[in-house]
Amino acid sequence: MHKLGRSQRDKVHQFMSIAGATEKASLTALKASDWNLEGAFEYFYTNQPVSKPMADPRHLEELYMRYKDRFSDMILVDGISAFCDDLKVDPGDVVMLVISWHMGAATMCEFSRQEFITGFQSLGFLIANAFYMVADKFREIYNFAFNWAKEKGQKSLALDTALGMWRLLFNEHPWPLVEPWCQFLQAKHNKAISKDTWSQLFEFSKSIDSSLSNYDSEGAWPYLIDEFVEFLHDLPK
Repeated sequence: MHKLGRSQRDKVHQFMSIAGATEKASLTALKASDWNLEGAFEYFYTNQPVSKPMADPRHLEELYMRYKDRFSDMILVDGISAFCDDLKVDPGDVVMLVISWHMGAATMCEFSRQEFITGFQSLGFLIANAFYMVADKFREIYNFAFNWAKEKGQKSLALDTALGMWRLLFNEHPWPLVEPWCQFLQAKHNKAISKDTWSQLFEFSKSIDSSLSNYDSEGAWPYLIDEFVEFLHDLPK
């Protein structure tokens, strides 16, 4: 690697550390992706033999220990931050929600040993952008986000948290009414969001046209969504 520049050498070491790949395989993947780290991960896992184990248990244990908190058997905020740095992903990026979904994480900004290692074993590797919001998984990720984001011991999701999660989720699968919905809740509701409201909003976003042309006022929508429709009708044209 002596012929590589410092930045390239750093990427090779980073790729080897995260993917558990050899130096040769790391170089091949990085060169194939023009030294784009995310592209290199996608190339590496797309082109390796199907029969090859996707994750060495010893490597996963080393990776877990790299991020584990000093005082508990968990990966906590500092470890999550280091994990994000290694992946070149912002902690607030939707990809961290998707990673947590793949891990089966119970709580935001926390990974248990089992969640982290089992998640990697079942998936092979979590690549930023590679597993984003594929259409057939969006509903699962959306439903997962409610329990993942709420405070421990609480049945409802704090309004500010819910608004942030909706904006994050619908940024990947755009829903034209997400901002009016958020404005409506802040102006008229201003309360924590129940799981039922969270679920019904998804169904509304997928089944009702943004012009409300197919909305049935006699339908079985919860009162909060009926009030939202009235709110939309009252907005200045």
